[in-house]
Amino acid sequence: MNGHEFNTSFPMGERFGDHPYDGEYPGRLIIVEGIDGSGKSTQLDLCGKWLRNMGFVTVFTEWNSSPIVRRTTKRGKDGRLLTPMSFSLIHAADFANRVYTQILPALKAGTIVLADRYVYTAFARDAARGVNRDWLRRIYSFAVQPSLALYFKVPLEESIHRITTGREEIGFYESGADMGLASNRADSFRAFQGKLLDEYDSLTEEFGLVTIDATKPIPNQQQLVRQYVEPLLEGVMKAPGQTVTEALSSLGLTGRYIRPPGHHDRDTAEVVDG
Repeated sequence: MNGHEFNTSFPMGERFGDHPYDGEYPGRLIIVEGIDGSGKSTQLDLCGKWLRNMGFVTVFTEWNSSPIVRRTTKRGKDGRLLTPMSFSLIHAADFANRVYTQILPALKAGTIVLADRYVYTAFARDAARGVNRDWLRRIYSFAVQPSLALYFKVPLEESIHRITTGREEIGFYESGADMGLASNRADSFRAFQGKLLDEYDSLTEEFGLVTIDATKPIPNQQQLVRQYVEPLLEGVMKAPGQTVTEALSSLGLTGRYIRPPGHHDRDTAEVVDG
């Protein structure tokens, strides 16, 4: 456990009480996790295209994307005003907003929610910044249990190579420079990513995340992803020949899922406030 205080495994919510919606919605929540450069977003995108080609309705959501909180986060980052605890609380507020206004309605409608990062991102990043792990699990105890949690594991040096290639500079908080780990951002980024890898190793043991070797060829990884996802598809909402907007509109959800993110095609809906 790398010296961490937890030595027993438990699913999300069990340690601090079951979530009232666990297991009671017809949709599926599929989440991907991994350090920067792991390729998780690519794999989630490929999975989404595969699901939509089969007629399933999918909804996309990503970390730190709530319009209510995003402006505050940007202001804090620009001014370098965020302490580890304030950073943690802002992300918790962002996540809570997305869960109750975005993720739960989509799951209740029977759609497949594809989440690029989930609470495990907070558990890893905030703990790496020194925030109490027990407190983190309590503050996120409202999170619903994912149907499938995939962790794309990549070696530290490979991650650094993928992130730094073609980039002029790594952001202040992205590099972990706020923690004083090193005298320059490159070394700080390396140290911070190493801390994140340690945290994810512990989270994999604690929560039973499904680990995929992110150094394998992209098609091989995607084949594994589909093998894990396929058994979850029975009874999930399908709407062949309809766009996501049309399918969700028929359920009275117009306004929440109508704006696609720029890096996805028109049949992927981003969960946004209506």
